[in-house]
Amino acid sequence: MIRKLVFDLPTRIFHWLFSGLFITAFLIAKTIDSDSLVYTYHMLVGLTLGFAVVLRLIWGVLGTKHARLSDFSLNPRDLISYFIGILRGEKRKWAGHNPASSWAALCMMAFAMISSLTGYLMTSGTAKENFEDFHEISANAFMVVALVHVAGIVVHTVRYREWIGLSMVDGKKADVSAGEEIGSQRGGVALLFLGLVIAFGINLVRNYDFQSRTLKFVGTVLTLGENKTHDD
Repeated sequence: MIRKLVFDLPTRIFHWLFSGLFITAFLIAKTIDSDSLVYTYHMLVGLTLGFAVVLRLIWGVLGTKHARLSDFSLNPRDLISYFIGILRGEKRKWAGHNPASSWAALCMMAFAMISSLTGYLMTSGTAKENFEDFHEISANAFMVVALVHVAGIVVHTVRYREWIGLSMVDGKKADVSAGEEIGSQRGGVALLFLGLVIAFGINLVRNYDFQSRTLKFVGTVLTLGENKTHDD
């Protein structure tokens, strides 16, 4: 069975960075006390997550065929047909994202941006209580969609005995129609993408004052925690 390249390297790197950054931020928020200095890393990671999504949206316009947002299958009828097909055992091929993964990716990116934006507003001097509920709801919704997405991959794999999860590792799929494969991994763009995300995160840490627990960010000062003395 011949497997052809459909997902470029920037798309796959984003996928795993996106997953790792969200899981890190979510676990810190759920397991670390908000008064702890470690908790502030939840906010730094969250801002980095938002920046990664912005880069992905840009690549969603400029990227290769199946990296583009326009390639997402977002017609509600296709989504319904996809689920009916799973129940009936009818298999239809999508070279790029299938309807379920298209909606999952879009929803998770939207929830990530909402979480990052509300987190920024909560720490920028705007009344925290005005955005706290939205922040928590969006993060929890993200986790629910992510778990459903993973469950969907498992169901698809078991139902059709097709390891679609591997497409986000090597970028390849089987039975790809002529004209659907891409000709390049876009390795240079992938390195640039990864470098920008790492540089953004490092810049956040460098501009974070651990004594005052404040962050200088885009011309504003964000308060990431209570200002406490070392003895406290």
